[in-house]
Amino acid sequence: MPLANETRRVDDEIEVLAEWVPLAGQDIIELGCGAADLARKLLSRHPDSRLTGVEVDERQHAKNIAAPQAGLHFMTGVAQAIPCADASHDLALMLKSLHHVPVASMAQALHEVARVLRSGGHLYVSEPVFDGALNEVVRLYNDEGVVRAAAQAALDAALHTGHWSQVAERRFELKAAFKDFADFEQRMMRPTYADHRIDDAKLDRVRKAFEPHVRAGGAHFTRPMHVRLLRRLG
Repeated sequence: MPLANETRRVDDEIEVLAEWVPLAGQDIIELGCGAADLARKLLSRHPDSRLTGVEVDERQHAKNIAAPQAGLHFMTGVAQAIPCADASHDLALMLKSLHHVPVASMAQALHEVARVLRSGGHLYVSEPVFDGALNEVVRLYNDEGVVRAAAQAALDAALHTGHWSQVAERRFELKAAFKDFADFEQRMMRPTYADHRIDDAKLDRVRKAFEPHVRAGGAHFTRPMHVRLLRRLG
């Protein structure tokens, strides 16, 4: 499969995923699934697949299991100790989650993914690029430059372990929209899985950086993304 590094706007990331791997009749695991928005959408289109969402945040996990969906199973756990059997899945998804794994545990997490994938299975890793207007706002309270670079380095290192080959790579832009600053604050600054230690001074500094982007219809950004598709070797 050729590498594709062109940048284009993407409205639905499932479109990118569907270009690369089969999604029908698959055993899929998402690590760090959050609210599992993409997982739910995927299963609505491919109801013959089975998807396991693994989430470390117990509050988000409780919300997930309170909204059941056919084919979707939720578990608590971390990528570096996946609570699943060997060779039990065809596809693993890490959507903006690898950089949340502790840097010292990233290699172990990728080893664990290799363990739970069947031979020939795929790992789809979608990571935000440390760039763009939205990033300039976010970095004022949550600077992820180091961990995002570490995530890419961990993938590079994994390719030398004998478990993986890289079969595709792409950069694109995803839309991100917020009704107003209150919406941004709730969704981005106060997630249930992290404490960004928001005080009045920090909140004011972020608000001043955010407000120039607000228009009549809210604040609209594009988030640059870097996706890599790895294949599990036999």
